[in-house]
Amino acid sequence: MTETEFIPTTTLSYPEKGAFTWEAPSNIALVKYWGKYGEQLPKNPSVSFTLSNCKTTTTLKFQKKEESKEKFDFQVFLDQKRAKDFDPKIALFFERVLPYLPFLKEYQFTIETHNSFPHSSGIASSASGMSALALCLLSIEKAANPKLTEDYFTKKAAFLARLGSGSATRSLQGEVVIWGEHKTIENSSNLYGIKVESPIHENFKNYKDTVLLVDKGQKTVSSTLGHNLMIEHPYAEQRFEQAFSNTKKLLEILKSGDLDKFIHLVESEALALHAMMMTSSPYFILMQPNTLAIIHKIWQFRKENNSKICFTLDAGANVHLLYPAVEEAKVLDFIKNQLVAHCQKEQYICDQVGKGAKQLHFA
Repeated sequence: MTETEFIPTTTLSYPEKGAFTWEAPSNIALVKYWGKYGEQLPKNPSVSFTLSNCKTTTTLKFQKKEESKEKFDFQVFLDQKRAKDFDPKIALFFERVLPYLPFLKEYQFTIETHNSFPHSSGIASSASGMSALALCLLSIEKAANPKLTEDYFTKKAAFLARLGSGSATRSLQGEVVIWGEHKTIENSSNLYGIKVESPIHENFKNYKDTVLLVDKGQKTVSSTLGHNLMIEHPYAEQRFEQAFSNTKKLLEILKSGDLDKFIHLVESEALALHAMMMTSSPYFILMQPNTLAIIHKIWQFRKENNSKICFTLDAGANVHLLYPAVEEAKVLDFIKNQLVAHCQKEQYICDQVGKGAKQLHFA
């Protein structure tokens, strides 16, 4: 599909008022997206596990204004408290999606949002938060045009979410999502993430992800700045080629169930991401000493116990510990006995691969 196909072509009668509630999960990329162009478009494809427990629940209340104004009219509440810090990001998001949701300036919105994971826990809430908001907004169009197909609704919601946060486009569906056009993957697109339809081996069903919270503080370098530093990065093109190759390899691994190949690819992708940070100009490091201590202990545990655990990293210091469900008991013991000492306030979050977003309340 193209951008123009998401622009309404008929005059619709939108509801006077109402409310929608959606919950959307976060996700963790296995093949990393780092570097973008245009309006939130990826320079390389990425593949992610959709999570289950780390999610955002958003209620969007809307009321038509007596007169349409030039400015957007909204208020954001996080855990029932007015969150003005979110206003600039939401205003930018509304500006980007206005051509596709032309009714936005006709309403007064109240956005009430809640994260299931602790605030400032080091888990990026932009993916779950922007996907939940996009789904709520598109539900208004769906109310005005019930003929929208489920396929169109999902693709447009993923398209809109991407304009708020690139990784948000991977949070609508599960268990595995690919975002970015790849010539060997049918229907893949830079405009929105799609669910991987090829069979996923039983080895990866109910796969576990325990997030080890090494550093809950604000990152020294934002992801937006990090992406921009790829524009003149000396190794950017090689990195993009690597990601294209690894995308194809990972989908084959997920189908075959080869855990050893999975471990090697996922860990090398995580380290490649941080290598790009350390070799950019200016260079920067987001990993902390405790990040490295955890990685070394994971490697040692895997070798000594013939385990299939592995790690991945997002653009920060925290460690995602990935492992098959059959190893859950012994891995949790390992976390409690050896890894929590390297976590801030000994905190970690247990999660697993999930199915995607879900609507909770209808207007």
